[in-house]
Amino acid sequence: MTLEQLKMLKQVAELGSLKSASATLFKTQPAISQGIKQLEAQLGLQLFNRQGYRLSLTDDGRKIYQHALRLLDEADHMKQLANFLSTGHEASITIAIEASYDLKKILPVLEMTQSEFPHTQIILKQEYISGALEAIKSGKADIALTAIDDLTLNSGQFETNKLYQGYLCNVASPRFIERHPHLTSVLELKNEYQIVVQDSGQSSQGINYSVQTGQRCWYVNDFSTKKTLIMSGMGWGRLPDYMITNELQQNTLKTLNMKDFNMKIALNYQAIKLKSCLLGPVAEKLWQSLRLVHLSE
Repeated sequence: MTLEQLKMLKQVAELGSLKSASATLFKTQPAISQGIKQLEAQLGLQLFNRQGYRLSLTDDGRKIYQHALRLLDEADHMKQLANFLSTGHEASITIAIEASYDLKKILPVLEMTQSEFPHTQIILKQEYISGALEAIKSGKADIALTAIDDLTLNSGQFETNKLYQGYLCNVASPRFIERHPHLTSVLELKNEYQIVVQDSGQSSQGINYSVQTGQRCWYVNDFSTKKTLIMSGMGWGRLPDYMITNELQQNTLKTLNMKDFNMKIALNYQAIKLKSCLLGPVAEKLWQSLRLVHLSE
């Protein structure tokens, strides 16, 4: 059984005659007739009724025809994929995203990439603190969306696209704040639990950012868990501003104001790639689209 035989089956079934199929496939009528007979012999089934003026599928023929359509469709997709890859398009690209980044801001770019390059898989890896930057340095990601410090930004290693400025806000639940009605210093919270997201990078393992010496901590590996614990009154900590807009408006979360601890930290998010690594055509198109998103804001 060959794809050519399945194409003959499809055309004869849909057009009803060898003559019409011959014109469509640019093959002689005897060649198509022979191809159909060989297919029937290989399957051990009669696929067409040949008594009438038009060739029509038998009951078995209709079932084989439906299956043939699926096989031809798969073969067409395989050919498209092969052509796509042979022109240098990537089978997949990986984007490392710092978990505090608001993913909704680049959904139009992701949708465009999905629509224009359906054969390229997009892998989104959520990272924490230094994890996204490390993914770029180690070659585990093509592009990172994260906040980086000025020293790293000016190192000359990276090409960057500005994205937007966000904030990590220091918050707690009303239940928590009731326990500290006159809070002025972070020292007063040492015996409370600060909820901390662990760094997914390796270079800063063992380092606690914005945690005072002797502070009780609970460690989590995502902001959703952190938010749940904070809202329950079990602890306090910083959350991305876009995650808590409604809660602050509804007073189910409140900002913690202390003289010796910042109420919020500004994060300047950048799209980052290594200057030394050339992006493939799909990743490069996505990279340029990220730049346009920033310029349009």
